[in-house]
Amino acid sequence: MSALSIKRLLIFSLGLLIWFAPTPIGLTPQAWHLFAIFITTIGFVIVDALPIFVASIIALSIAVFTQTLTPKEAFSGFSESFILLIVVAFLLAKGVINSGLGKRVAFMIIKRFGSSTLGLAYSTMLTDILIAPAFPSNTARSGILFPILNALCIDSNSKVEDGTHKKIGSFLMFSSMAGLTLSSSLWLTAMAANPTGVAIAKKMGVNIDYGMWVLGAIFPVLVLFILIPLVLYIIFPPQIKKTPNAPIIAKRELEKMGKFSKNEWIMSIIFISILFLWIMSEAWGLDKTIVALFGLAMLMVSNIFTLNNLKEEGGALEILVWFAILYTLSVYLGKFGFMAWLGEIIAGGVGGQSWQMVYLILVVAYVLIHYFFVSQTAHMLALFSIFLEVGIRFGVDGELMALMLLYATNFNAILTPQGSSANVIYIGSGYITPNEVYKFGGIITLLNTFIFLTIGTVWILWVI
Repeated sequence: MSALSIKRLLIFSLGLLIWFAPTPIGLTPQAWHLFAIFITTIGFVIVDALPIFVASIIALSIAVFTQTLTPKEAFSGFSESFILLIVVAFLLAKGVINSGLGKRVAFMIIKRFGSSTLGLAYSTMLTDILIAPAFPSNTARSGILFPILNALCIDSNSKVEDGTHKKIGSFLMFSSMAGLTLSSSLWLTAMAANPTGVAIAKKMGVNIDYGMWVLGAIFPVLVLFILIPLVLYIIFPPQIKKTPNAPIIAKRELEKMGKFSKNEWIMSIIFISILFLWIMSEAWGLDKTIVALFGLAMLMVSNIFTLNNLKEEGGALEILVWFAILYTLSVYLGKFGFMAWLGEIIAGGVGGQSWQMVYLILVVAYVLIHYFFVSQTAHMLALFSIFLEVGIRFGVDGELMALMLLYATNFNAILTPQGSSANVIYIGSGYITPNEVYKFGGIITLLNTFIFLTIGTVWILWVI
């Protein structure tokens, strides 16, 4: 029997054991069986026994065959607009490349920071942090950053198609994906779940304003901004470290390109318009997905993105399917009461501990439970109020507990491939595999958690 077959047999056996184990008190058989399906699916991906696309399809099929989910429930994830937004952002990236705009921006970055791969990683993360306050969606920001990075990798001869993606591409993509955990943590308006969590905390008597949020996050985020590229440089290194000739080549290529072409101008106008409408979406009541679809339509009318391009982007359909399925399983784990049950079990186990130990256990548990969630917002809505109430009950300062849980909603996003919708765009590029996210994303999440719990806690208690 091959190693792959053994992996599949072990994970499947584990799933069967969970399925046929007695249903825990406080849970329905339906919730327990859905958990068995979900954890088995994740297990197949973690050990690289099945592609995430295949594992997800099998999971959904079993959920319906066993009547754990109805067909209507099983397909509900496909109606979520934010999932379509991920796919459209992936297609918009192709338009940025086709127009030549991505190539120009890539060469401009290489000209300024291209003497080292590490410098490119820092510049990308800094760009994300600076634009984040205006974009209440890390998915939307990934839709901005990804096409630039993709063009940068291609024009640096680091491509998925010919197996050269490890030169600089994989490192840069992972750095950018990790950077989103910081930008979303730093700014109250950088992620949709943040203000929602603040509103929930206010109803529980804990008031957090914009200034308090930023002040509490700024120091641990600064430390992690310095550390994350360095850690990835060690554990997930680019094959090319120094590129001393890159700025010279970039300057020469920019001179060859000359002035902006017609397509670049059109792409720039459409892209900036999309960004502006995304920024104003909350105030004007606009749907972000419709904005993105309209932008894609304009690119097709301008012949910058064609039907042939659409046919070539088969990976976009794959993303739509597996992410929608995992999102659905996650949502119904919450609706069936599994998440609340798990949260209460953990919360009930902290009685008799000092407030410091309660605080530590709750935050770490909150981070680890994200393995079971596909949506950061769903995670926060399911567990934030429970964990905050327990923390306050056992003596943890309300502002400290609320801030750390809300920061954790963001800095744990890279824990799994499905941990954030933004992750899916980077993984869909082919530069990063789901298995690599489980490995190295887990390390980055551990680093984020350690820094926020140590330096971050001391800092928050001092300044707030």
